[in-house]
Amino acid sequence: MVRRTTAAMTATALLGATAAAAVAAVRSGRRATTPVGFTGVPLTVHATAAGRITLTRTLETLRPGTYALVASHGDPPARAVVGELLDVPAGDRTVVRRLIGTTPEEGPRLTPGTHVTVTPQLYQGDPLTALGIPYTDITVPGELGALPTWWVPGDRDTWIIALHGGLGATREQALNLLPRWQRDQFPVLIPRYRGDPGGPGAPRTRQDRNRFGAAEWHDADAAIRHALHLGASRVILHGWSTGATMALYAAAHSPLARHVAGLVLDSPVLDRAATRRALAARRGVPTPLLPLAVAGAQGGLLPHDADPPPLITGPHGKPLPVLILHGPGDTVAPWDASRALAARHPEAVVLHTVRQAEHAAMWNADPADYEDVLRRFVTPLM
Repeated sequence: MVRRTTAAMTATALLGATAAAAVAAVRSGRRATTPVGFTGVPLTVHATAAGRITLTRTLETLRPGTYALVASHGDPPARAVVGELLDVPAGDRTVVRRLIGTTPEEGPRLTPGTHVTVTPQLYQGDPLTALGIPYTDITVPGELGALPTWWVPGDRDTWIIALHGGLGATREQALNLLPRWQRDQFPVLIPRYRGDPGGPGAPRTRQDRNRFGAAEWHDADAAIRHALHLGASRVILHGWSTGATMALYAAAHSPLARHVAGLVLDSPVLDRAATRRALAARRGVPTPLLPLAVAGAQGGLLPHDADPPPLITGPHGKPLPVLILHGPGDTVAPWDASRALAARHPEAVVLHTVRQAEHAAMWNADPADYEDVLRRFVTPLM
């Protein structure tokens, strides 16, 4: 009797623990549809010198390219831009990178011992404060409310609509490319949209859950409509991450799709189940419970949110020019899905593979190469 009682109590405890773990997994899965940052585990600044900074050696700090470092504490937190890898000292767990400068220039400096995270968003602020580029704050009428938007003027009839990622990025993500667009004289709209984590002002959604483009595309549609109202003849949708998925949905479903001249998709989220698994894993969900986490995320979605993103279409069935910038180093949105999409549409899609770049950091890995590819793609669309 004692053994049976002990066995029953043990089984009950195990079931209770399993149930608790399952509930935690489901909750984490639902949180996987809310914004999550780009950065990984905080690392440490070990030393600074003229034009050099020594950091903890991680996969992030070994990647090629240009990134920002943001201090974990401070008001405002210290920020710096770092460039190429200069040294990987033997027998040491550090790397040395080129220190390009702080952002803003008069801002606080990083010092040894500071904990920082790595982000592909180099700039903080608006186009004027971050880059000295004049702009106007406008509001775009959206389905759920007004969308705060930066409007940067230009001379062309074809406009850029920049759709930042929804997994922790803000519209400051588009500032990396704003100088390129301005050199090409494109007018640019950079809107915030529903559930945007970048501060107050954007329309809120239930639990601010990201729908991976399936609902947010209506805000992209609103931006297209407003660009046409302001004088645009055509638009190019340039999206990152779930912003790229928004662009796909808008091109497929917007009543104004005939005005879309082309799509630029950076790290598009095309396999949403895989992305939810990746985000849940980043939140610490154990591997055996990842299916429960994904199921929890699916259970909180609206009808059709779980459907695959639409295929690329153009007006009257004609191919829509598409540039995909993606690579095998993306640990959030699988590169294989981009390759499969390009293979299904060889008549329309240019796939540019970027090596050793994390999610939504394709520009950062090699800014000059990215901008050259982008320039060659958009030139016929001007």
